[in-house]
Amino acid sequence: MRGISKRYPGVNALCGVDLALARGEVLALMGENGAGKSTLMKVLGGAVRPDAGEIWIDGQRQAMASPLAARAAGVAVIYQEFNLVPALSARENIFLGLEQTSAGFVRSSEERRKAEALLARTGVAVPLDVPCRRLTVAQQQAVEIAKALAVDARIIVMDEPTATLTPQEVQKLFAVIADLTRQGIAVIYVSHRLDEIEAIADRVQVLRDGRAVASRAAAELPRRELIELMVGRSLEEEFPKRTRAVGRPRLVVRGLSRGEKVRDVSFEVRAGEIVALAGLVGAGRTETVRLIFGADQPEEGVVELDGQPLTIRSPRDAIRAGICLLTEDRKHQGLVLSQSVLHNFALPNATHFARAGWAAGGWIDRRRERRAFAGYAEALRIRSNAADQPAGTLSGGNQQKVVLAKWLESNSEVLIFDEPTRGIDVGAKVEIYGLMNDLAAKGKAIVMVSSELPEVLGMADRILVMHDGRITGEIDDPAAATQADILSLAIR
Repeated sequence: MRGISKRYPGVNALCGVDLALARGEVLALMGENGAGKSTLMKVLGGAVRPDAGEIWIDGQRQAMASPLAARAAGVAVIYQEFNLVPALSARENIFLGLEQTSAGFVRSSEERRKAEALLARTGVAVPLDVPCRRLTVAQQQAVEIAKALAVDARIIVMDEPTATLTPQEVQKLFAVIADLTRQGIAVIYVSHRLDEIEAIADRVQVLRDGRAVASRAAAELPRRELIELMVGRSLEEEFPKRTRAVGRPRLVVRGLSRGEKVRDVSFEVRAGEIVALAGLVGAGRTETVRLIFGADQPEEGVVELDGQPLTIRSPRDAIRAGICLLTEDRKHQGLVLSQSVLHNFALPNATHFARAGWAAGGWIDRRRERRAFAGYAEALRIRSNAADQPAGTLSGGNQQKVVLAKWLESNSEVLIFDEPTRGIDVGAKVEIYGLMNDLAAKGKAIVMVSSELPEVLGMADRILVMHDGRITGEIDDPAAATQADILSLAIR
């Protein structure tokens, strides 16, 4: 890729970016949210037409006028949100648009044979005739890889491929990638997880503000230097340290239960404390915090705040009581993507900005609302063209900051962060970690659900490990613990 440029109203997404990729190479494409990674990959995949630049593959210039043209040129893009038809089977998705036919009829037996061979190359067992909506995330990812192999892709782009995988599934994916590269297939790997980059990448290319700022062999690029290249400034610590000053119990959960997902869960979080809920996917962590927040109703159990039992029948009750939840899925549960950034910020805070007589007339002081948001936008470094910009057009990190801003305005006493840094670049992560520390220093009680074990060990004052809907262990001193200690409790 030579001199790739793309401008949108108010922003230069790409400015003369060059990218080279060798046969059988794993190239990690790194950068902050909004650095231009997704736009560059959409140009390569034919989903976005650049304003300038050229793409050459094996000495042939490619137009890349559409995703179909990119596929014909040997490029397959596996997006973080899979491009599968949920109602169709794995076999049907693999050969969608490539159906094997005879006299107008699909040769399903021939497709089945080829699908089995393609999926065998991924190393993941996938039932061929089950609708894809019923497959696990790892199985759906295997179907996407098989789709790429079905069109003889020479270049496969993987965008945040491990965002929802278990550690075991991540290792299987790495084995698949290693097998693909041995076959001469080149892989562009987009991720914010630095430990994965160290494990899988041959070379790293860094984008910042739409420009390529470095291309180095992965083995020659220390983590601290990589972080500084991405954010354009020095970061002293990946996980900011703080002085721990823990006070009285604030959030107390006793005997919380709902079916097989959450079974007799009890714990407390004290003032100024960050408690992490760790465990494998499906352990019951998200289900537990949804019960606390009133998004689901428990069959048994009590939730107390500052010694007072709460009656929480809905998220509205939780918000009024002083409990907030930054949801795991910010796009579908944390934001209204079609609405403006300002409206999303104001949704749970209407009474804060009410004029006199609000109950009678329903009037909102829009100037005060805008001033409040402007303060958070500056403090949190939210990158948006304007407060009226649709939330769906922001990068993932900036979307997360908008969600955080609305809950900070609500002045909640208990803040629940469910996967707070999923899909967020390292610079934004450090900023969010700093905010969590600041909130804890003010005496707030914080519950953090995270699948990133370095994050759990680096941020938590205590770690509660869940397995099969129950708390199976507690780690009181995360600084002296290891990832293996957490996993040993998570797989009991």
